[in-house]
Amino acid sequence: MSIRRLRNNPKTLEDVNIVTEELKNLYYKRLLPIEKYYSFHHFHSPSYEDADFDNKPMVLVMGQYSTGKTTFIKYLIEQDFPGSRVGPEPTTDCFSAIMYGETEGIIPGNALTVDPKKPFRNLNPFGNAFLNRFQCAQLPNQVLESISIIDTPGILTAAKRKLSRGYDFPAVLRWFAERVDRIILLFDAHKLEFSDELTRAFAALYGYEDKLRVVLNKADRVDSQQLMRVYGALMWSLGKVFRTPEILRVYIGSFWSEPRQVCDHYQLIELEEEDLLADIRNLPRNAAVRKLNDLVKRARLVRAHSHIISYLKQEMPTIFCKDTKKHNLIYQLPVIFTKIQQQHRVPAGDFPDCTKMQERLLGQDFSKFKTLKPSLMASLDKLLSTDIAKLMPLLQYQERRNKPLPGVLDGEFLGTFRPMYFKRHPFKEIPKDEEGSEQDLEEWIVEKYKPKYDEIFYSLCPVEGRLSGTKVKEWMVTTQLPSSVLAHIWRLSDVDCDGMLDNEEFALAIHLIEGKLEGHWLPPELPSHLVPPSKRVHTANDEE
Repeated sequence: MSIRRLRNNPKTLEDVNIVTEELKNLYYKRLLPIEKYYSFHHFHSPSYEDADFDNKPMVLVMGQYSTGKTTFIKYLIEQDFPGSRVGPEPTTDCFSAIMYGETEGIIPGNALTVDPKKPFRNLNPFGNAFLNRFQCAQLPNQVLESISIIDTPGILTAAKRKLSRGYDFPAVLRWFAERVDRIILLFDAHKLEFSDELTRAFAALYGYEDKLRVVLNKADRVDSQQLMRVYGALMWSLGKVFRTPEILRVYIGSFWSEPRQVCDHYQLIELEEEDLLADIRNLPRNAAVRKLNDLVKRARLVRAHSHIISYLKQEMPTIFCKDTKKHNLIYQLPVIFTKIQQQHRVPAGDFPDCTKMQERLLGQDFSKFKTLKPSLMASLDKLLSTDIAKLMPLLQYQERRNKPLPGVLDGEFLGTFRPMYFKRHPFKEIPKDEEGSEQDLEEWIVEKYKPKYDEIFYSLCPVEGRLSGTKVKEWMVTTQLPSSVLAHIWRLSDVDCDGMLDNEEFALAIHLIEGKLEGHWLPPELPSHLVPPSKRVHTANDEE
């Protein structure tokens, strides 16, 4: 499908994901043949499949045990998911992909790897030891319509480093790091510890630091002086591990749906939360950019790999001393990298890790390597110089077409919240009997508490029987619930979407707040028994 056709055909623009289709075509046409010719998959990651291009943006959540990973995920999707368990001990012992599904259930790892619609088919090489610790939790959830989330086992501390998982944990992390859009690394403000396994996990993330977001969780449980010391220690430790001049951004927060403890840095936590949620909220909008960026990164690695394989092939003798020459070439690989950089002008940053490349070359037969093929390299150069550039106008269109995430990932409470992004039908028609007369309305469950709610309502001095969003916000924030939770309560309570609350809508808001404070989950949509009586009569024109 040509780019010109995509531009001139409005129906096509609506029916397909433009950039994804073009990236898929470019990969299969230009990059995949080169990967196969130079055995790229034996040294690096497996080839891409359709699901790798078509899948929703993915968020990888990782950290040491009891840092709040599962609770963080529940906070994002505003509900429990199958197989989740929270506790102070290591409770998550497997990788769990939390994805959208019409029905709620769990799919085991071996079944996942044979599903062509799921982007996990290339996890087969990690074997049953891993696949028995991998599952997919499906559930109907509004947030999961736009993203998928990967929950990981808690990284072991120094005291438990001798325990074996039975599979290559850092390699699995790197596999996911290559394919996800965002990596959330959680630390606990109470117990900051860098174990051996955590250091190996960091090594697996090398090259994907741009996707990494570090979160210092449970920050409301320490005072400001302790927070300052923990934050400084975390930054110092991260600097030692990653060994880069750039400083990673560390978000401070307390990511769960319960009321936060009152602390001097409460406002800081709110601001940091909004920044992180805004970053996650924009993932669907930036998904096409990430796929393009990953394809370019992969193409540059393929180019460097092709030159390495070709050079090793040319240096091998025809008959005698093959093994000796092979080991000499592997030993001289850093020098070979430098020669290729100078001869072919390949940037140093495009080359793979030298030590890992040496390890993989030990088990290879150099006589089966291929020499440089000009036609393939010309095709690769065309991909990087011309084809990718033609996608940029389509990329800008795709960014405008995509929308932010719904649910808990709304913008700032009563700030950037835009109700047109949400499809809901808060009004209910009055049911009628067989003769066409109106039946009695279902009793409003909030009615018996309404007198005490009205006292609060009228104490806030409503104007013409309504409270403005500003006044409601000033009162709601006193509950100490996170702003994202209050935003969801506001969305449910403002039934007529006019940006103000009357006495019935305000009573509904308090009822939802009290339910949340008692530990209940908020409904994704307003159920019929909570719809205020005055809002239940609705015409077809209004619903449209």
